[in-house]
Amino acid sequence: MDLDLGQNVLSGPLPAEIGQLSKMQYLSLGINNLTGPVPPELGNLNKLISLSFSSNNFNGTLPTQLGMLTYLQQLYIDSSGVSGPIPQELANLKALQILWASDNGFTGMLPEFFGTLTELKDLRLQGTSLEGPIPRSFGALTKLENLRIGDLSKEDSTLDFLENQTSLSILSLRNCQVSGEIPERIGTFAKLQYLDLSFNKLTGQIPSSFQKFSLLQNLYLGNNSLSGDLPSNIISPKLIALDVSFNPISGNLPPNFAKVGFSMNVLGTSINANSLLDRKAIGMLQCLQNECTNQVQASSFSIKCGGMEQTSSSGIKFDNDSESLGAASLYTNSNDQWAVSNTGNFISNPNGPQYIVTTETQITNTLDSELYKTARISPSSLRYYGLGLENGKYNVELHFAEITMDDSQSWKGLGRRLFDIYIQGERVVQDFNIQKEAGGSKRALIKTFEANVTNTIIEIHFFWAGKGTCCIPFQSTYGPLVSAVHVYQASNAGFSAKRDKKRVGKLVGIAVGSAAGFLIMSSIFYLWWINDKSGHMQVHTDSPRKG
Repeated sequence: MDLDLGQNVLSGPLPAEIGQLSKMQYLSLGINNLTGPVPPELGNLNKLISLSFSSNNFNGTLPTQLGMLTYLQQLYIDSSGVSGPIPQELANLKALQILWASDNGFTGMLPEFFGTLTELKDLRLQGTSLEGPIPRSFGALTKLENLRIGDLSKEDSTLDFLENQTSLSILSLRNCQVSGEIPERIGTFAKLQYLDLSFNKLTGQIPSSFQKFSLLQNLYLGNNSLSGDLPSNIISPKLIALDVSFNPISGNLPPNFAKVGFSMNVLGTSINANSLLDRKAIGMLQCLQNECTNQVQASSFSIKCGGMEQTSSSGIKFDNDSESLGAASLYTNSNDQWAVSNTGNFISNPNGPQYIVTTETQITNTLDSELYKTARISPSSLRYYGLGLENGKYNVELHFAEITMDDSQSWKGLGRRLFDIYIQGERVVQDFNIQKEAGGSKRALIKTFEANVTNTIIEIHFFWAGKGTCCIPFQSTYGPLVSAVHVYQASNAGFSAKRDKKRVGKLVGIAVGSAAGFLIMSSIFYLWWINDKSGHMQVHTDSPRKG
């Protein structure tokens, strides 16, 4: 009746004879190395209440026979390897309460019939190849407590389906091509604790009803086209992170922006923060306006991501980047040469809100093992900026070592970290897997790219697009990881003086610190865009495995 084979290293195909276990109610095969097609004989287990085969290496489509499991309440198939259209027969699963299906190769449109599965409480569909729009039929899913959809392509979606989902505590629709305005009624969803609508095409103003949230802790609205003034009381009582970056929002910072434990990112907005200009902020502002007090513009910078200052075996000094960042933060180093911006929250992380990881294990394939023993991580979006650079052609050296996931022979070696890398707004690597390219964990890897600097600034963006496992070896193990950054000017020969095709202009900024012994960074970089930025939109949170 109950068979749990999860967290092993079972390999080979799942035998068809599994379908003879006719009394089975709970079957867990998650976190293994099973291959081949998912056997249609699973459809014979018509007493199943819970089925998990997540985090495997199956191939092919989901068998239509799964639609025969009419008593099924929980279906965990995230990172299982399946692909193709989601079978219409799953519409028969009327008792289904939990469906985790992220990080699979699903194709076709997001199924309309999901809206008929009215018992659903938890639905997660991120990092697939599904197409929008989000069907209006989803409005019938009034029992939803956790909805995470991400990375939809093609047709735009709207938020019209969000009508009576007042039980929602987590709502993430990141990178779903969502357009139109944010409905005021979302501010009446009193149980919301986490709201992520970032990397979309939203317009209009931030609803005034958002000032009434009583339980909301994380609010992510970055990378949209929201306008108007930032509501003055947007920082509700329990809010600890607010991201409105890269929106043409104006107005003033909220009066309580500096409260202890709160982080805020207003990078790329035109919010007025003149009242906050202290001496350090003025220096950074001048630098970002290409008026650095340094007499000579920089031609290189090096960062020890997540760690203390170090000098490499080749004599390169990597700057200290050990500052503790929040879930919506920006930090600028002491000489205003570079800045780092982080947004996102690791939901369900048993280790708490950590954005730096460390290891004591020796790193191989390098003479600079210490350089790779710390790294910055992000659940969503991690950006590094080089400031006040001479214009010209640059080499961008990115240093990596997978120090969180291992490559042991146990189930803990079955995790996969995937993320994208953008330089100057252009994606240079998609679905980057450090462990695979380096030939294992705890092995150093350097990737080098070329970039043109035309406005004294370079941007390096590490971006999670919903891919990879979420929870091996523990919950919330996913997203970008980087050990060090080294950028230096190459030969000027052949440098194109043409301005960056994606974005030009100047960035203007201030950094805001709080009291209480540690720095909570908030920043404004005003950024004028002259071309469409739609090519640089992707990502979301996670799709954890069964308990």
